[in-house]
Formats: sequence, C-alpha cells, structure tokens
Amino acid sequence: MHCIPEDPIFKDGHLAEKAVWDTLRAQLPDDVVLAHSVQVRHGRAEHEIDILVLWPGVGLAAIEVKGGKISVDQGQWYQSDRQGKHRIESPIAQSQGSQHAFKDWVKDQIGSPLVSRFAYMAAFPYSDVPHDWEMAGVPRPLILDHDDLTDCRERLRAAIETQAQGGSSLAPKYAQRIIPLLSGDLEPTSDPSLSADELEDLQEHLTERQKVLLDCSRSIPRARFVGGAGSGKTWLAVEKAKRLAKEGKRVGLFCYNRGLAEHLRRQVAGWRQAKPVYVGEFHDYAVSLGVPNGHGQAYFDEDMPALMRDLAAGLPSDQKLDAIVIDEAQDFAPLWWKSLLGCLRDPEGGETYAFMDERQNVYGRWDSQSAGTALDPTGSLVTLHIDENLRNTKRIAQTFKGFAGKHFAPRGGDGLPVRLVPCSTDAAIDVAGDCVDALIDEGWANNQIAFLTTKNRHSIHKEFENDPVGYWKAFHDDDAEFYGHVLGFKGLERSVVILCVNGFKDMGRAAELLYVGLSRARCLLVVVGDPDLIAEAGGPEMAHAMDRMQKWQPELEPAAASSAS
Repeated sequence: MHCIPEDPIFKDGHLAEKAVWDTLRAQLPDDVVLAHSVQVRHGRAEHEIDILVLWPGVGLAAIEVKGGKISVDQGQWYQSDRQGKHRIESPIAQSQGSQHAFKDWVKDQIGSPLVSRFAYMAAFPYSDVPHDWEMAGVPRPLILDHDDLTDCRERLRAAIETQAQGGSSLAPKYAQRIIPLLSGDLEPTSDPSLSADELEDLQEHLTERQKVLLDCSRSIPRARFVGGAGSGKTWLAVEKAKRLAKEGKRVGLFCYNRGLAEHLRRQVAGWRQAKPVYVGEFHDYAVSLGVPNGHGQAYFDEDMPALMRDLAAGLPSDQKLDAIVIDEAQDFAPLWWKSLLGCLRDPEGGETYAFMDERQNVYGRWDSQSAGTALDPTGSLVTLHIDENLRNTKRIAQTFKGFAGKHFAPRGGDGLPVRLVPCSTDAAIDVAGDCVDALIDEGWANNQIAFLTTKNRHSIHKEFENDPVGYWKAFHDDDAEFYGHVLGFKGLERSVVILCVNGFKDMGRAAELLYVGLSRARCLLVVVGDPDLIAEAGGPEMAHAMDRMQKWQPELEPAAASSAS
C-alpha cells in the first residue's frame, strides 16, 4: 500500500486519527493510496483532510476523524473528551468543505476536472452510532463508527459507490497523477553553495553570541582579547568600537593589512549611529596626522612611529583619541604601540583594546615568546582568552588545531571533508588553478572561492601590482574568485579556500603561514602541494591532519578541460 507519508507522526490528541489510519492500512487492498493530513487551500479558505483514500477502480473518500464520544442534540454536534463536552462543527460539513476544495485544487494542478466518485465521510473510532440513525444531509453510510471500523473495507467501498458525487470509478492513471501532488517530493539539491549558506548562518549566529565577552568585560578599560583563528576576534573588535563610539568617545579602529582595513571600513560604513573618528591602517593614520609617507621597511618600522610619537605630543586635546581598538594586534611592532598610545588623551590609562592571536605572528614584529612579559607591548593589558573556534567547520578547524594551542575548541558545524591535492611544489599553482574550475563545475559560485599562495603570487594577483585599491575593492565587491597571498589575507575569509603551498621564502615562518592559510575557509578547504613540504613546515600534527584529509584529483568538465589545455 502506498502511504503518504510512509509513517505519519501522530501528535498527542490525535490518537483517533492513528486508530483509523492503522485500521484502513490493515484492511484495504494494496493498490489503495492513503494520505494523512492533506492540507488544501481554496482561495483564502484553508482546509484539512484528516485521511484521504484513493482507491483505483472504486473512487475517493475524504474522512474527517473525531475522537471521544460524539453526539448530536437539536442539530448541534458535540464531542465529549478529556476537556469535557463541547460543541463542534458538523464533521460531515467539514469533510464536505475539504472535499470540494480538494477537487478544485486538483483541477487547477492537473488541468482536468476530478469526475471520479468522491465521498465525504466521518469516522468516530470511539463512538457507537445506531445503524438506523440518520439526520438531514447525513446518511448513515457516510459514518464509520467503532463497530464499522472492525470490518471497514466493504463499508467504505459501499459508501463511495452509493453516496459519492461523480459517476465513474477512479482510473489508476488519474490516481497516479494525483500522488505527486500529495507527496510533494522535494529532493535536496546538490548545490554546495546552499549548504555553505546554512553553515555560515550558524557561524554568524555563534559569533554574535561572543558579545557576552564584551558585556562581561565592559568595566575593564585596557584589555587584550587573545584567541585562535576563527574565534570571531574581528567581529568583536568592530562591535567594541561601535559601543565606544555610541558612548560619544573619539575612537580609532586600527589594523595593519590593507584588505582587513577595507573590510573594517565597510563594516562601519553601514552604521547609523556615531562612528569611529578613524578606521583603517596604522600607517595611513600616521600620514593623516601629518607624518611624511616615506619609503623602506626601516622607515615604516622605526622612523615613522618615532615621528608620529613626536607629533602626537603636540596634538590638541580635541584631536586626540579616547580609545583605540586594534584588530590583529600581533601585527603591530612595539614602536607602533608607543606612538598609538601617545595619541590618546591619557596615554597611560586611556581605553585600549587589542584583539590578537600570538600564534599568527607571521610578520615577526615582536617575539611572541615574550607574551605577557615586560617585552610584550600588550603586557600591561588585562588578558581575556577566547578559546572557541566559530568561523570554520570542525573539519577545517581540526587541520590547524595543532597550531592554535591546547585550549582551542572547535564549535562550528561538521561540514565537508578537507581535500588534499598532492603535487610537486613547482606544479602547485597550475594544479590549484584546475581546482578552481573543478569547484565551479561542482556548483560553487566563483565569488565563494579564494586562491591563496604561500610564496610566489598567481599571475592574476600580479596584474594588480600597481593598483592595490582596485585589488581590494574587487575582493570586497565579491564578484569573482579572489587570488591573493596568505599574508595579505589575514583576518579575512571566504566560503572556499584553495591553499596553494607553492613554497616558502622563510621556513622559519612557514608554520605561521600554514596556520593562517588553513584557517581562512569557512566551509571547504582544499590544500594543494607537496605533502612532504607541508609536513616539514607544519610538524607532526600537520602530518596527522593530512592523513585525515580526503585525497582529491580535480576532474574538469570537457569544456573546462579543453580551455585549461
């Protein structure tokens, strides 16, 4: 027998429906179709058929089921159950209304009228109705009581054949046309981008819950929030700046990376309330104060912050800051810290908030081993730990768990397996390019994908060499796949990241580069490169992580394969 659904869920208070359903299922022929709780909308009116019977060669029946004791007094129907005796609408009238609505709906859906015999009936599994009982508009054969249900096959057939509207039996082919309308089968699509949407909605929800950290620490004027990759530090930094600005304070929201700076600016641009007086890179802030924009790393690391500190000493009070918020604070060299603190109205006690991951010290600005000591520029700040990873799936987070510390706790959804594409270091960029095409063939949107290298840049990345503003605008406009370097992608993320391990300029910093690259994907991570080199850079735990990855060989559709060649 075809049942829709195969195993209905009968909630508390619907035991009568279950009793009738089980009886019909046990007694009716195998070619009968039973449907439970058929919802029908006719115009603005909404109807429900408790049990619908499609009996090929016979006809249809819409059955309204009522539990408890059913009675009629002066034309008024009553139901007596655990809540006592109360008035109800005529069950036959209910069944008749839903039957008419169903016929109209089927006609609209199929395009031809339903002319088969169609009875509207009521079933009272816990009531007795005398066989000689009848009332106007309610012939006794339209009622199935407790005794009728003990042997209902012939009674139901007789009701359809003698009492139903319509003159023909239900044709099997017509019944087959109705079944899909009842089952409403909806297969989940294989579109991975939709699965990513669900995962990322969960990640956003988990991240927003982190605001409790800001609630609990609001009385701490100088703090550093230390957490691993994916812990929501950037979200917290932006939220902290928002709260401070809303209090009427002059706030500076800082970072080092140009790409992250553009992200921060776009986040703030949508605020309706007060905004920070400055959002962006440390060096651009120095220039905005009047420090010359010089050349060379030594100038930016030493001369510029010294000039800025001297200039800050003479700034009018109304141009100084009440609070500074720094995202990816481990990127800031000690001298930068001193010059920024000099821009506070109270350099010693002014509100200072650093959001950082000491293990992502990819630029080597200061010795991460000195964290918490007198050599640590953030050492005087109260330390608050953020241990949960929220921005990656658990499978992605497990790949870099060895870099993140023993308190690291993945909390995202399980997600897709991490993929490993073994190849030589020299071939990594070309193979990773094939991965882009293969992922798009799978259904990923191109603007969900970021292609990150660990050494030499991709040729598309090089095209933007003289246009950094346009380069980052393209990323944040989110119109196409993004080609970048791991260093420039700190603090940023995309649904899919292809980490192209095409070598390292400095093996001493390789572990930090891997850590950053592995943690930039929200939903799917693809690692491309020489497994031996990756294990050498990441150590034993990285080697174990690769053992858990899914080996993948990108297969291109014929059109993509021919264009790639």
